[in-house]
Amino acid sequence: MSETVYVVHCIDTEGPLHESTEATFDRLKSIFKLDLEPSTALLRRLQAGEVDLGGIESAVMKVVDPHLLAYNDTWDKVDAMLAECLSDEFRMRVRDSFGGGWVYNWFCVDHVDYDYNPRRRDMGYHNVFDHYRHLMRETGSMQDGLHFHYHPHPFNREAHRCATHWWANSDSLPQILSRRVIDRNWFPSAHRPGFHVIRPDSHWFLEQFIPFDFSSQAMVPTDDDRAQFGLKGGRFGDWRRSPVNWQPFHPAPDDYQVPGSCRRWVARCLNVGTRFRLMTENDVRQAFREARDGKPVVLSFTNHDFRDMRPDIEGVLHLLGRVAAEFPDVPFRFAEALEAMRGALGLPLPPPCELDLTLTTIGDSAHVLEVSSETPTFGPQPWLALKTAAGTYHYDNFDIEIPFHRWQYVFDEETFPLKALSAVGVAANNAAGTTTVAVMDTATGTVTRRHWNGTSSASHQE
Repeated sequence: MSETVYVVHCIDTEGPLHESTEATFDRLKSIFKLDLEPSTALLRRLQAGEVDLGGIESAVMKVVDPHLLAYNDTWDKVDAMLAECLSDEFRMRVRDSFGGGWVYNWFCVDHVDYDYNPRRRDMGYHNVFDHYRHLMRETGSMQDGLHFHYHPHPFNREAHRCATHWWANSDSLPQILSRRVIDRNWFPSAHRPGFHVIRPDSHWFLEQFIPFDFSSQAMVPTDDDRAQFGLKGGRFGDWRRSPVNWQPFHPAPDDYQVPGSCRRWVARCLNVGTRFRLMTENDVRQAFREARDGKPVVLSFTNHDFRDMRPDIEGVLHLLGRVAAEFPDVPFRFAEALEAMRGALGLPLPPPCELDLTLTTIGDSAHVLEVSSETPTFGPQPWLALKTAAGTYHYDNFDIEIPFHRWQYVFDEETFPLKALSAVGVAANNAAGTTTVAVMDTATGTVTRRHWNGTSSASHQE
């Protein structure tokens, strides 16, 4: 265990977002059940707290705060913000106890499979991911993390609505991950949930594949939080039973909110620069106090790239400066997400999973893919992605020979004949989040293997 406070900035990375005045009033109706006639003049009065709302004026002011409504609604605006955020001058404005500068963790979403997109989100596979991966390379920002964010689809398939079930209304989750494996040789080892939502379906999914989960928003709700109808009864981000501290924990099999015997680590991650569950100075003080007591501390917080992040970062730096002065014996480190979890928890770093692929012909048309790894995978099987010659993507289970070590998959008329495929991708993490992706070109049998340990990577062909 480490007595260092690991400071992790998690960004729900979603690209540009537009919101009209009418849409802002629609949100007020959804959040507070306020039926108001939309107008710019009324919006200004609400922002000033000049409208009698029966005691919820301050909560409404938080929702319509001008900073929160000043959206980056084009990529040009996002990039203009990032030009300063990613500069050495901005990163090094305040250094951590080890002389390091600010670190970002980009949890990237794919906006796909929606029927209605009034907020003008950038629709398409890899669009947001590719934008940030390219930007990281262009600016030399390889100390930052590139991770996974997913939005569950609502029944009405509107891109600006919230949902809680990962599988009920779309197959976008396996589509996104299978395409990420085959097209980009990439697979996640850290995750942040869209709309802060975990439920049994996503809990059990993550438990199979992704070892680090920055999900918990455990805290004592404020009066402004309680005034928001959309948060009542644990709706969306339900963490009412979760520990209100900064120690990552293994969740229980049947209750993702409480410590138990599952494999993955869940970290607490509060909000900055938004309308609810906001990280306070007392929360930061709690983190330093727990670290001084020898507990593993990951102080993580989240905001969005579709708002100006600079005031949020400056606010966190202000909190850190005030609190760190009270604890001169407790160091803090700006950290990439995997580095923080491993460092705080003292996790050993085993070798990456080998994912050795062997293809055997059986009879006239069947083929058997055998996959093995001496290093155990995080979950009982790797992710299996398939791309057909027609350009469609699919996901399937392996036949498990030895859990965590050996698997097979048969290509025949029950699945796909091998000749119908153009690529097969296999991906897995080890227990410490080192990722391995192996992609086979079925026409040549060539396997490209890539593995990375946080921000570093290596690849080779066989």
